[in-house]
Amino acid sequence: MANNTNSDIDVLAEHREARPLGGSITVAVAQLGGPWLDPKARLARALHAAETAARRGAELIVYPETYLSGYPFWLSRTGGAAFDDPEQKACYAYYLDAGIEIGGAEQRELETASADLGISMIMGIAERGRSLGRTSIWCTLLTIDPAAGLVGHHRKLVPTYDERLVWAPGDGAGLRTHRVAAATVGSLNCWENWMPQARSALHALGEDVHVGVWPGSATLTGDITRFVAAEGRAFSVAASGIATAEDIPDGFPLAERLRESAADLPFDGGSCIAGPDGKWILPPVTNAEGLLIAELALARVSEERLNFDPTGHYARPDVFRTTVRRSRNDTVAFIDTPPRDETETADD
Repeated sequence: MANNTNSDIDVLAEHREARPLGGSITVAVAQLGGPWLDPKARLARALHAAETAARRGAELIVYPETYLSGYPFWLSRTGGAAFDDPEQKACYAYYLDAGIEIGGAEQRELETASADLGISMIMGIAERGRSLGRTSIWCTLLTIDPAAGLVGHHRKLVPTYDERLVWAPGDGAGLRTHRVAAATVGSLNCWENWMPQARSALHALGEDVHVGVWPGSATLTGDITRFVAAEGRAFSVAASGIATAEDIPDGFPLAERLRESAADLPFDGGSCIAGPDGKWILPPVTNAEGLLIAELALARVSEERLNFDPTGHYARPDVFRTTVRRSRNDTVAFIDTPPRDETETADD
């Protein structure tokens, strides 16, 4: 696998509809690797992929979980749970410094590229807090619209297993769908896709295309992608990443120890796309960087919902009901009293 950010982005698999009826959307899945915890290099690779996707007619490009600037895979390979361990503290500080801030330079570059190329983006980032939570990281999905800029900011509800050592829990503020071309698109991070109520929330918002983003492994994407498609009677798109020993920077505190265990790294890609009948349009692709591109005929969603619509005619709201609290869980709320006018008297 080549990690040169200037190298060509290959199209690994492609699907085109002969005569799409009822509107369509062309989606590109960026199965990428590159220098781990290097925001500049990975952003360059991501923008290069967006340029290639736009030239091939894509209206939406989706990227892996925390592609900017990397998944915290050192935790399970270097004793990440060792309490108060100096080396683990150093690793966390390094990871924090590679985090992406909302409103920061990387987001602005993505917004500019989205507008210039006319392509929407769903980008996975390791989000570093700004004022509240300045030294915390969230696993976050950004949805960027060519005209409106940032329209979606979703933080992963529950980090999975050892991810909880470095990722803060998210909230429901970003559980929303967005209009992209003729489609309604929703997205979730990794094992959020296994959370029935999170899926139900997006089903209820009418998603035609469900995007699941993953750090990288066909063992993760193979079952759930088809399951979500069949359950929601929607297209299901999985964007999954690549990682190798060569991606680990020399400056990372446990670089050598991490490279020693790199032979069994599971991050082999596995990006794929399933149709609303639960069958593969593009099955999982592994061990290669590049793009999967598919034109999705949206009439197929309506066809498959004849016999099942999970939050419509096959729902029982009199028996089952889900409530979604869509607010940001800030730890501190400041309520300021307006400054008192010095001309006022005590009796005013």
